[in-house]
Amino acid sequence: MPVSWFLLSLALGRNPVVLSLERVVGLQDAARCSPGLSCHLWDGDVLCLPGSIVSAPGPVLVPTRLQTELVLRCHEETDCDLCVRVVIHLAVHGSWEEPEDEEKFGGAADAELEEHRNASLQAHVVLSFQAYPTARCVLLEVQVPAALVQPGQPVGSVVFDCFEAALGAEVRIWSYTQPRYQKELNLTQQLPDCRGLEVQDSIQSCWALPWLNVSADGEDVRLVLDVSEEQRFGLSLYWNQAQGPAKPWWHRNLTGPQTITLNHTDLVPCLCIQVWPLEPDSVRTSICPFKEDPRAHRNLWRAARLHLLPPQGWRLDAPCSLPAEATLCWQALDGGPCQPLVPPLPRENVTVNKALEFPLLKGHPNICIQVNSWETLQLQECLWADSLGPLKDDMLLVETRGPQDNRSLCALEASGCTPLLSGVSTRAARLGEQLLQDLRSGQCLQLWDDDLGALWACPMDKYVHQRWALVWLACLLLAAVLFLLLLLKKNHVKGWLRLLKEDVRVGAAARSRAALLLYSADDAGFERLVGALASALCQLPLRVAVDLWSRRELSAQGPLAWFHAQRRQTLQEGGVVVLLFSPGAVALCHEWLQDAASAPVAHGPHDAFAASLSCVLPDFLQGRAPGRYVGAYFDRLLSPDAVPALFRTVPVFSLPSQLPDFLGTLQGPGAPRHGRLAERAEQMSRVLQPALDSCFRPPGTPGMGRGMRPEAEERT
Repeated sequence: MPVSWFLLSLALGRNPVVLSLERVVGLQDAARCSPGLSCHLWDGDVLCLPGSIVSAPGPVLVPTRLQTELVLRCHEETDCDLCVRVVIHLAVHGSWEEPEDEEKFGGAADAELEEHRNASLQAHVVLSFQAYPTARCVLLEVQVPAALVQPGQPVGSVVFDCFEAALGAEVRIWSYTQPRYQKELNLTQQLPDCRGLEVQDSIQSCWALPWLNVSADGEDVRLVLDVSEEQRFGLSLYWNQAQGPAKPWWHRNLTGPQTITLNHTDLVPCLCIQVWPLEPDSVRTSICPFKEDPRAHRNLWRAARLHLLPPQGWRLDAPCSLPAEATLCWQALDGGPCQPLVPPLPRENVTVNKALEFPLLKGHPNICIQVNSWETLQLQECLWADSLGPLKDDMLLVETRGPQDNRSLCALEASGCTPLLSGVSTRAARLGEQLLQDLRSGQCLQLWDDDLGALWACPMDKYVHQRWALVWLACLLLAAVLFLLLLLKKNHVKGWLRLLKEDVRVGAAARSRAALLLYSADDAGFERLVGALASALCQLPLRVAVDLWSRRELSAQGPLAWFHAQRRQTLQEGGVVVLLFSPGAVALCHEWLQDAASAPVAHGPHDAFAASLSCVLPDFLQGRAPGRYVGAYFDRLLSPDAVPALFRTVPVFSLPSQLPDFLGTLQGPGAPRHGRLAERAEQMSRVLQPALDSCFRPPGTPGMGRGMRPEAEERT
């Protein structure tokens, strides 16, 4: 039986939150005033012409606040319309000023001023109402006796009955005087629909509204419409975006009853449901039931994308609004966390699907943008990396400008901003003089400049070349010494050279090959198996990176930042990324590929595989994976058909049965002959077998992890 996780009734039954409305007798508009005031409603509507603001000649009546109340205007007991009652609160604005020619006219001026003060105030108040497709303006004449006229004080209110409006409509109300002495008041209100009002016996358009339940059966979200077989109705799913109009997603005209299933990966917080009978002038009822669903918020971030808009613009694309802030940061070539930059982007929620401008003079591949939600990093992209190339080994100089033209320079490093010419033992401090000279000679690129400071990117390539020149000189001297020793001991080393002749040729190529292992931490046994594989690969030799050996860096940087740095370094060095598929990894891939049959897998705090999918999947989808990625899975833990088809565009090997081919692919063109590979594969297979046996246990054996379940139990 399905377990109900969220139940919404859009039917017209009585429930504790509905509102009972007052019934207005009579079909004519009417106005009434608070005690002490007199008012009159002009017959018929008037033109809505606010006009320009004019100066008040003395005390005048002006509207200060608008209130609304919903009532029912009934033609018969069961034939009513929704009506908006408007209450206008009034106050006295301005005061009488003493005449400038008081000395000239004397007592006559005093008498005229006293006469004005003892006279009542009269005002013509316009009330404007708009609710598609209706627009009306009415005129109220209000009079206040002299006894109530106190400048700056409220005098009472006027009540207008009433403006008819449709259920669920958005209404806008304005109020001002003629002539107009101040900016008009305005009020916008979303009227409730049939669900929120006790009108099931009064408004006929609500009688045929379908009954809609939203529930869940496992991972499937079900929309159940319980209506008669003959009734036809419309059902629309749309994204209710805060900026701009609603974006339609799915629409059907159906005949009841109906059950519609939604994939849980399609849920986002702004996904709303609208339902209405297919009848003339029928009421449309909308509900947005996924605003607080955690899965909907996760799906929203997975769908969000950052884009660079030339020349200096960017945009965050997402189906819904995001509670997020964006900041600029500097990503150094040697990895590490991205350092926040000044100038920051505006500290306000990012407007999605809208072009925004960078406060920069020039772009640079090391400048990245981070999107944070509730102080948690959600997205990070170095948007200029595609157009300006990979990260550069540049030093970022930060110039700070203070009062009286005081300036200071520091270099942004992982430990902070290091002042140039300081005595600390950092790279920037050692090269402080040279960096200042480069800045003065115009060799640094200015990225930003304003009254508070400036940013400069200074190339460091030439200093790296100078350092490596000394290293190469030392290597040449060492090689010459070793050559002389070999000449003296050639008989002893001849046999050793014969044995290592092939290994020297292959080893030089293998040492330059890096391998990054990505896997899903299904359980402790599988992690031990991955650790055994990584240790065995290091004996080839290969330079292997795996998150098991970098837990401290993962905790400091986070899985996403760690993977970005490792992937970039591996691919820049001509290495390969190895995707180890397991039941848990396959489930995560299906979840990202929006496969309804996949089961969600809980992500560990150090699960780099889950964090890496946001970058791995685009490489496969855009055809950039061949030559960069290799797939593998372990015998008996996964069948070949379980690997998603998208990832079979690169070689996928079964371990340990296909170890020779796997090792040959990892080592690249410099791999040894097949016989030598087979020998190494046999040794590695003996090392892996105990760890593999410990992972594979019969069904029901205690301790079997979530990822190590028999394939027959997986959802495909």
